[in-house]
Amino acid sequence: MSHSAAAAIERVNIPVTGMTCAACQSFVQRTLAQQAGVQDATVSLMLHNATVTFDPGLTSAAALVQTIRGTGYGAEMPAAVDSVLEAQERSDQQQQREYHALRRQAWISGIAGLLAMILSMPRMRDPFMNWSMRVLDPILRSALPWLYHIGGNAIRWFLLALSAFIVGWAGRRFYLKAWSALLHKTADMNTLVALGTGAALLYSAATTVAPGFFLARGIAPDVYYDAALLIIALVLTGNALESRAKGNTAQALQKLVQLQPKTARVRRGGNEVDLPFEAIQRGDILLVRPGERIPADGIVVSGKSSVDESMLTGESMPVAKSAQDRVIGGTLNQRGSLEYRATALGAESMLAQIVRLLRDSQASRAPVQRLADRVSAIFVPSVLAIAILTFAAWRLVAPATGIMQAFAAAVTVLVIACPCAMGLAVPTAVMVATGRGAAFGILIKGGAALERLEKIDTVVLDKTGTITAGRPDVVEILPAPAAILSEEDLLRLAAALERSSEHPLGEAVVRRALQTGVALPQAESFESHPGRGITGTVEGHAILVGNPALLRDSAIDIAPLAHASERIAAQGRTPLWVAVDGSLAGMLVVADTVKPTSLQAVRRLHQENLRVLMLTGDNQHTARAIAREVGVDDVIAGVLPQGKVDAIRSLQSNRRVVAMVGDGVNDAPALAQADVGITMATGSDIAMEAGDVTLMRSDLNGVAAAIALSRGAMRVMRQNLFWAFAYNIVGIPIAAGVLYPVCGLLLSPVLASAAMAFSSVSVVTNSLRLSRLKLA
Repeated sequence: MSHSAAAAIERVNIPVTGMTCAACQSFVQRTLAQQAGVQDATVSLMLHNATVTFDPGLTSAAALVQTIRGTGYGAEMPAAVDSVLEAQERSDQQQQREYHALRRQAWISGIAGLLAMILSMPRMRDPFMNWSMRVLDPILRSALPWLYHIGGNAIRWFLLALSAFIVGWAGRRFYLKAWSALLHKTADMNTLVALGTGAALLYSAATTVAPGFFLARGIAPDVYYDAALLIIALVLTGNALESRAKGNTAQALQKLVQLQPKTARVRRGGNEVDLPFEAIQRGDILLVRPGERIPADGIVVSGKSSVDESMLTGESMPVAKSAQDRVIGGTLNQRGSLEYRATALGAESMLAQIVRLLRDSQASRAPVQRLADRVSAIFVPSVLAIAILTFAAWRLVAPATGIMQAFAAAVTVLVIACPCAMGLAVPTAVMVATGRGAAFGILIKGGAALERLEKIDTVVLDKTGTITAGRPDVVEILPAPAAILSEEDLLRLAAALERSSEHPLGEAVVRRALQTGVALPQAESFESHPGRGITGTVEGHAILVGNPALLRDSAIDIAPLAHASERIAAQGRTPLWVAVDGSLAGMLVVADTVKPTSLQAVRRLHQENLRVLMLTGDNQHTARAIAREVGVDDVIAGVLPQGKVDAIRSLQSNRRVVAMVGDGVNDAPALAQADVGITMATGSDIAMEAGDVTLMRSDLNGVAAAIALSRGAMRVMRQNLFWAFAYNIVGIPIAAGVLYPVCGLLLSPVLASAAMAFSSVSVVTNSLRLSRLKLA
């Protein structure tokens, strides 16, 4: 594709309502994919949306909305808002409205169905409800004898009117979608429900309107309004429970959206004013008091405090903040007051980036979902064929049981086989797992990355910023044996001179001095010697800080610390030699220190039977020293970015499944080459797009946690798929009556609908266990 063509491609997220199963999802997705100009279409049953990539020269978002509506499902143009937080908030509200509507319809339908059952029971031997007649009939005769004296025709007409109302109100969705599917020459869950309940309703209406027609042919004109209404009630109950459970799976997103404050205290024209969040502008000075949430990303101007960032990064310890530190919108200010300048708003904020990434990942499809999709494509037509065969088999094999028993068995097959569980098996697990990861500071970009993580057997770690802190620190101060300077004086004089330098090693010396509270005097006659060091005057003393070559050029003897220098080099550390007034004064040892959590993280990876390697551009001495300290299995050192890619390819050629862990910038080629790229986020510089997984905390324990989460998620997905398939494999034959010759066991359509609802809820509930998975 040319650059100009690629630039013309657009992507849109369209809200879709009314989907209830895998067949619904597949139908909408397949229809969208067939439209001219559509390059890719992904429909999410869980998030109720369709993500479509299309050529605007051939189609439009409005045309795609009409295409979805043409399938019988609701769709609307995405709202023109800049904030992904607002979009998610509307989605949450829609989810709540859907749940309350389904619950209300389920309750009313259930009450109507029970009333129909009570009114019908004294007058008939209902093959649908024979299990309940034997129990309830004696109770009804003693408790409600008046039922046995009401005119039968009046009751039948009342039940017809009641059933017509309930079907037209609560069950209307099933029939409309089934009709739409028929027009598109396909079938889904709604087809099965509509056929099952419609058959019972139409037969009952016929016996009510023309009972003589059936009596003349030796068929009892019984009515089955109760079965039709209770099936609708139980299917709606299952949908309502699924809706509530799906809302629970989205709790991570809901909690993130709730972090955004609605108002902010802004300094305008010398005054403090409270403004709606939407009125904040980049560059505004915002004020945050103790206990308040930080409204937007920014840089602290004044004040000191500690901020709880656990809701975004998973870091349990509060983070100290002072002037020039970054703060993140949505985090909680704890003790002090802060003034800061807003730098990122709306879609640019870290909170919005995280919500957008999590929404995209939860709408994605894991490769294992393809199995359920393939089965769903042929499942409903197969069930229709089985229902027809069931009816025929009962009429041929057991004609004495009557036509109504064959009819009941066929309806039961239609009802029990609704493929809701198959559609929920994978996306619910993806949704809960990615949400659980986000709460722990692990952002996983969708089901495909989650599935690949499970297969990892080799973890390759970058050194700088991944295993180590990524910045040099003074780790040791060694005065020369004959020097009269203390450690504090040696650090003070060196730091005073280094304050004029911009070298990273000099910054480490100054930082150490400031941390220890040393007052730094003013340096004079500062001079830099590139590649060797610096010289100058401090408090009247000639100071030299640099490498051995600089000291030798100044005729300074370095022999007293030569052995210490060899030891330091073997440890992969850097010595800074210090001379005062022409004599060796000592040495400052600088190193990029290993993060406190790296050793524990490598041990956890080994416990998961993973091979751990270190890949770095640093020299062999330093790399080997770090490797020994953290316990990695092997080291590949001194490689450039292309060399890192070659190293990853070499591992993959040996059938290793590789995860590369880096900073997301310098390691981008290696991250892209690896089977799974894992980036370490640093503050607001969060290179989310660089890898498949982003760790919000700069902590390698997140790698082990991400792999453990993926293994747990895949285990749950397989359990869900097994249950969904096993339920149908076992349930359909029982519904057809295979156990009737053996033990006289028959299922009624009402029990079948209850079993179908239970199967869907059980899959969602099993997925929700991932929200309690221990990752720390």
